[in-house]
Amino acid sequence: MPDGHVGIFHETTFYDSDEQFLSVVLPFLRQGVAAGEPTVSLFAEHNQRLLRDAMGPESGVEFVDGGGHHLSPAVAIQRHRQILAGYVADGATQIRIAGEVPHPGTGVPWEWWARYEAAANDVYNEYPMYGLCPYDLRITPEQVIDHARRTHTHFVTAEGVRERCDTYQRPADFLADAVTAWVEPLEAEPPLVEVADPAPHQARQAVTTLQSLARLSSDDLNGLLLSTSEAVTNALVHGRAPVLLRAWAAPGRIVVTVSDHGPGPADVAAGLMPAAGPGGLGLWLAHQMCAYVSLRRSAEGFSIRLVAGSPD
Repeated sequence: MPDGHVGIFHETTFYDSDEQFLSVVLPFLRQGVAAGEPTVSLFAEHNQRLLRDAMGPESGVEFVDGGGHHLSPAVAIQRHRQILAGYVADGATQIRIAGEVPHPGTGVPWEWWARYEAAANDVYNEYPMYGLCPYDLRITPEQVIDHARRTHTHFVTAEGVRERCDTYQRPADFLADAVTAWVEPLEAEPPLVEVADPAPHQARQAVTTLQSLARLSSDDLNGLLLSTSEAVTNALVHGRAPVLLRAWAAPGRIVVTVSDHGPGPADVAAGLMPAAGPGGLGLWLAHQMCAYVSLRRSAEGFSIRLVAGSPD
């Protein structure tokens, strides 16, 4: 990392073999350990095992298993900021983190993880974080590769040469037009529930009627009801009328959309971090309690999609 850099230094790399993965990530981790920097590896099982075997026991690397694949972006940010804050409190002046970001090639929708990659440049910038995000070309869609080049300031070649990403965009610019809303199959059908300008309690009651079909767990249902209530409140108070709630259901899943004619939140990290502004906490809670949250802006206004159960 260049000397004198302050805040997050966010770079990416692409690989098409285990050997190429190790050729870039191993030096990154070893250099951190050699410099006495807290050094963290955040990968799923296969890559984590490759790194453990190559580094050997007592490597000095903190291996955090899972790679974020079972987290939402909001939960990942919260946990990673806790890790970073802990190291800084212990006196660290530089922290290295290498980890992979979930995407359709690993079995999850990309939209909110694209927002995560862009927002990372803001939400981690108060910490001395040197982050490396590798993407496996064997399974990563082309759109994700394009977005990686637009959300990271630097790129590392297979030979370890660091290059500036000429395609990098500031988070607000990237999110203005880059991310296409995930297509929810259930929305192709007429909604089972449609309520105009509902009060929060009416919204909760309407969504609850779908539980007989969906049969969600109590935690999933309660999280969705609270999130729906918060979304409706935000739309009524901070959006523009009319507000429309729609909901769909299938066994194991409920999808709720809340739309209004306002512009929606301006913050690029809306929902990914608890915000002090209007509606910031409710949106953040929804990002943690729902299986998936999608924010959509159009000429007609703003809508939020909440998914409970399992995203299709």
